[in-house]
Amino acid sequence: MKSLLKGGMRGKYTKRFHPSAQNVNVTDDSLIVDLSDGRTVSVPLAWFPRLLNGAPAERNKWRLIGDGEGIHWPELDEDISVENLVLGKPSGESQSSFKKWLETRSKNK
Repeated sequence: MKSLLKGGMRGKYTKRFHPSAQNVNVTDDSLIVDLSDGRTVSVPLAWFPRLLNGAPAERNKWRLIGDGEGIHWPELDEDISVENLVLGKPSGESQSSFKKWLETRSKNK
């Protein structure tokens, strides 16, 4: 687990702990991440269009980055932060960027 100092009231500092990813599972409709603090976060795969459009073999080829602060899928060029998962934030990728990615994928197949 990561520990960061955060300024509080009257300039006092408190420690804030941020969990890291320990394991990742991608199903046909969910992204499921086990965290270092014992929680499991499950979000709809539709939140991440690149994962949704990836083949099962591509979805299952992932690695942890930044000591578990994020997850990277090299074949899908996708990076997801644990912080955004915990906060319930879906992909921020623009429609035009996603469209270009889809076009590139279809040309390479």
